[in-house]
Amino acid sequence: MDNGYLLIFAILMGCLASTVPVFMSLFFTGMVGLVYLVGIDAHIVIEVLYRSMDKFALIVVMFFVLCGNIMTTGSIVEKLIKTANVLVGFLPGGLAMAGVLACGFFGAISGSTVATVVAIGGFMIPALIENNYDEKFSLGLMTTAPILGIIIPPSIAMILYAMVSNDQLEALFLTGFIPGLIIMIAMSLYAFFFCRKMGMTRRPRPTFSEVVAVLKESVWALLLPVIIFGGIYSGLFTANEAAVVACFYAFFIEIFVHKDMKLIAVKKVIVGSAVTSATLLVIVAGASVFGEYLTFEQIPGKIASVVVENISSPWVFLLSVNILLLVIGMFMDIISATLILTPIFLPLLAKFGIDTMHFGLIMTINLGIGYCTPPLGVSLYITGATVDRNIVYVSKAVVPFLIIQVAILLLLTFWPGLVLLLPNFVYG
Repeated sequence: MDNGYLLIFAILMGCLASTVPVFMSLFFTGMVGLVYLVGIDAHIVIEVLYRSMDKFALIVVMFFVLCGNIMTTGSIVEKLIKTANVLVGFLPGGLAMAGVLACGFFGAISGSTVATVVAIGGFMIPALIENNYDEKFSLGLMTTAPILGIIIPPSIAMILYAMVSNDQLEALFLTGFIPGLIIMIAMSLYAFFFCRKMGMTRRPRPTFSEVVAVLKESVWALLLPVIIFGGIYSGLFTANEAAVVACFYAFFIEIFVHKDMKLIAVKKVIVGSAVTSATLLVIVAGASVFGEYLTFEQIPGKIASVVVENISSPWVFLLSVNILLLVIGMFMDIISATLILTPIFLPLLAKFGIDTMHFGLIMTINLGIGYCTPPLGVSLYITGATVDRNIVYVSKAVVPFLIIQVAILLLLTFWPGLVLLLPNFVYG
């Protein structure tokens, strides 16, 4: 291996190990590579920074972040949880199943796992424990179910993947519906059998009038995902425009219909969303500098050549990639990992005849699982703080649910037709 590559690897690992923020680690490593190893003028690096953030696709991310914050501040989240509870809450483990269903509802609007953990987990974990559900079960379920936030469209991770791979975003979104539904069903079935085995008391079945009353109360909240996906796939507006429409609709409903958000809170929501969006942009900028270095050195192509020489089967390649991504997800956030790894893997996909949209879904699930795995799984820390438990306790709690999700990941990895069923049906 070239000494320059060893130096870059050592700098990157050293920065990450010394807890330097990820965006600074990527920027500094890329800067050293471009200026001192490749010999590029430092002014061009600044140009790379600006160019990386001047992308229309990033507008979608910002508006979906804003939409998620509007729902968290208002009462849309509460109404989604009420709806989920009235639909399945009377079954054994019904409240737990309602939590999974609520994660799916919220994920179909927010596009973020962290937002789903905070919004749904923060409400459901105390509710489950208060209703005599096992604490470990409650923590494990509501730490892992929010992965639906980045699988069920719209997904911020998929938006960034499409930005790099040039896949059609609307088609890529379609790959997430069936996997998201499978995860919801599998986790709900586990909750059902676990709670039945534990002898959990069933709640009374709601009457038809009670169901109608809850649905009537929640209709405006439930219409939000319908408007987003109906508008996108009817051709009424693009995915970019859908994010803006979703924000406008959420603001209007919370302020003028539900009346649970005061006008004075609008500024706070917008500023908070701007800070979150700025954080994402900084990560994008840092990753772009490092990515520019990889491009100049033609590292993706070199890696592709080495991998193809040593692996002949696409199935062995996909299995190896799954293991690699699961490990990377333990240490790196999904935004950085997607922006750095996608350019490296794309040349390999062509060599093995793997569909880029299929791979995008696999990468998203792999890195999403990373949110629930130690040592740096963000979801572990958020839910642990909810009940004042340490990361070791929460890590043990998530194990059964991670096994379910990894099993589903393997199913989707080796059955690409299932992932691509909807994109092929809609777009051919």
